[in-house]
Amino acid sequence: MAAELHVELVAADRQVWSGEATLVVARTTSGDIGVMPGHQPLLGVLESGPVTIRTTSESGGGTVVAAVHGGFISFADNKLSLLAEIAELADEIDVKRAERALERAKSDADGAAERRADVRLRAVAVH
Repeated sequence: MAAELHVELVAADRQVWSGEATLVVARTTSGDIGVMPGHQPLLGVLESGPVTIRTTSESGGGTVVAAVHGGFISFADNKLSLLAEIAELADEIDVKRAERALERAKSDADGAAERRADVRLRAVAVH
């Protein structure tokens, strides 16, 4: 049996994804980080960006991608928690709506909205 870690991706309003994984890649204020089973304990601040979860065969054996906007990441005892302000799975994202939001944010010069729309589109592209 391959080494695995338990992952919980939670947004302020719901549990987004939970399962077993072999690797999780997320963007923190210190840069991108990859967490595998046996990683040193960590606590970090999440930046807006895609989170990639490589699942085990018990959890579907594929890749889960989510657009995450702010929050915290913690890892201890092979349990990884991603506590996000906002998080959406890539397959929940309406691409046309995200593209419209990006254009609207650019025309309104709303940098925060532009970053959110850009992250949503990058998560879909990675997926």
